Amino acid sequence: MTSAEASAAPSVLGLSPVVPVVVLEDPADAVPLARALLAGGLPAIEVTLRTGGALEAIRAVAEQVPEAVVGAGTVLTPVQVTAAVTAGARFLVSPGCSPRLLDAFQASGVPFLPGVSTASEVVTLLEEGVTELKFFPAEAAGGTAYLKSLAGPLPRARFCPTGGITAASAPSYLRLPNVGCVGGTWMLPADALRAKDWGRVTRLAREAAALAA
Repeated sequence: MTSAEASAAPSVLGLSPVVPVVVLEDPADAVPLARALLAGGLPAIEVTLRTGGALEAIRAVAEQVPEAVVGAGTVLTPVQVTAAVTAGARFLVSPGCSPRLLDAFQASGVPFLPGVSTASEVVTLLEEGVTELKFFPAEAAGGTAYLKSLAGPLPRARFCPTGGITAASAPSYLRLPNVGCVGGTWMLPADALRAKDWGRVTRLAREAAALAA
């Protein structure tokens, strides 16, 4: 895939105002969790490749909850790109980017959000025709003030900020003209996941989905 073709791929930023960032220890939880998030109005789900069962979880959601848009997060290598897409990931997200990883993203056939935290990294990816980016770690890297400062000189860049964002801070990000969505975990409290309280997840997801209304 060329950079022009990558730019024409479906937009990750338009899927939902909030993208849940999921770390799953037990792949068996993937399907009920995806259904709970979907019922709350959050169709895009980023399953991070931080656990041994992540690829199995992505495959289960892709096969059993096709109305959800499951993606892979914390993608760090070309091998992981291939494995995630083979498992059924429909988008890819990384905390940073390298030339080799970008080549693999562009060849993957699915939309992707490479991670950036500096203006130089943004410019480098804009030169490659990539305009949709993950801003990470959002709060530690400067938050809304930093993104506001990028909007003037780099108007083509649009972001999904992730990292330290909460239900309280998300609206201030979503009001920025260069932000398409945010990534977060607040609708996935650890105690609810341990208890498999999918009803609570759905309620929190519904509140998150309404943040951009």
